[in-house]
Amino acid sequence: MANPLLVEITRGGIVESGHCGALAVVDSEGRPVFSMGNIDRPIFPRSAVKGFQALPLIESGAADRLHLTDAELALACASHSGEEEHTKTAAAMLAKAGRDETCLECGAHWPMLNQRAREAKGPNGDQALQALVAAGLKPSALHNNCSGKHAGFICAALEMGHDPKGYIQPEHPTMREITHALETMTGYDLSEATPGVDGCSIPTYAIPLKNIAAGFAKFASGVGLSRNRAKAVERLRKAVAASPFHVAGTGRFDTVVMEDLRERAFIKTGAEGVYCGALPELGYGIALKIDDGATRASETVMAALLARFLELGKEAKVVTERLDHQMKNWNGLEVGRMRPIAALRG
Repeated sequence: MANPLLVEITRGGIVESGHCGALAVVDSEGRPVFSMGNIDRPIFPRSAVKGFQALPLIESGAADRLHLTDAELALACASHSGEEEHTKTAAAMLAKAGRDETCLECGAHWPMLNQRAREAKGPNGDQALQALVAAGLKPSALHNNCSGKHAGFICAALEMGHDPKGYIQPEHPTMREITHALETMTGYDLSEATPGVDGCSIPTYAIPLKNIAAGFAKFASGVGLSRNRAKAVERLRKAVAASPFHVAGTGRFDTVVMEDLRERAFIKTGAEGVYCGALPELGYGIALKIDDGATRASETVMAALLARFLELGKEAKVVTERLDHQMKNWNGLEVGRMRPIAALRG
């Protein structure tokens, strides 16, 4: 089944290109609310499910014993930009557990280049990268966009009495707990799922969009969860709403949307055009995948779904402007528009 066109790019008043994909919106009872494309085909959810993977950090008791802050819990759910506040927060999490960055097994990469940060801060928009280069330094594992998630894994491992060494391996007892959390939230048997290796070296599993969306409906509402898990998902939602900068970074879509909407929406991007979200006031879960992996398209579709299902005021300009987004060239001239198809906008 071919997935439909979801986003179109225009130039000179005609459609120049487009992005196809699939999406599922599910309510708190697991019933489909809205869908397009093949939502039964398993996809790798990548970093979009970090909220599920952070549950053992709370359920193990580590978050309480270590007195983790909202910023630290938000970073455990993050794909951050590697800005100074992100690296300091990851280091602080590890220090509370008596460890340091040498325990991280996510690998190192340079801070993320971010066009929106450049637009927000001018020529110094990529300050984290520029600071490292100016100092003649190389990035560490703390700069990895997943360092907060991995710091959370280490904290949870120690709380559960596990040696964290090798925690990225599927058979490690801590990773088994993390995988079990993903399995129970999505209701999908991961022993039957196609396995893969994520960018940060942990296991990832191919799961149908409808199951991922159902997991986020549970994350939004707590329906179908134990009392302890319902409290854990609420705590993570509130932490992210209180500190959205730590989930992404300057100018990033996750951050700027949740700075406006706060507890009304928990949204999380993933690699290769995946985006997921939870809408607590409705008990809805969202999961989408753009076929060609384009982030610009996944952000546009998520904006369309937020506008479709939430009553948005002037504070949500960052969402509504994505419904007909102006595209400019390097001279600042408008060259085209990017917009979701009409059927998405409702």
